[in-house]
Amino acid sequence: MSFESFEELEVYKKARSFRKDIASFCKNLSPDEKYRLKDQMIRASRSVTNQIAEGYGRFHYQENIQFCRIARGSLEEVHEHLNICMDENYITETEYQKLINQKTEVRRLINGYINYLNRAKRS
Repeated sequence: MSFESFEELEVYKKARSFRKDIASFCKNLSPDEKYRLKDQMIRASRSVTNQIAEGYGRFHYQENIQFCRIARGSLEEVHEHLNICMDENYITETEYQKLINQKTEVRRLINGYINYLNRAKRS
């Protein structure tokens, strides 16, 4: 697998789409949550794509894997923020499920990318 840019990675494309959907959702959050939940959700979702991009730019497979693990952690943080939104009635069940399904797909792709990098590291 040889790409010119991290932007060509399917995992990045899906994570970017997820980040955009989170940002769109956050625009509808209560102004009371501007510096609490909204800021945290946006930062965590941005961290996912940032970590994938930074890992791609690293020289060693193991470094890239570590950045992917951090991205996976940030993804789980977004999941918890969505749980808070559900608990606080900031999100409908339909919106919640759509975003969780996207999150699950991104996690699956991150795990697949990590597995690919581990195999490439051993070659």
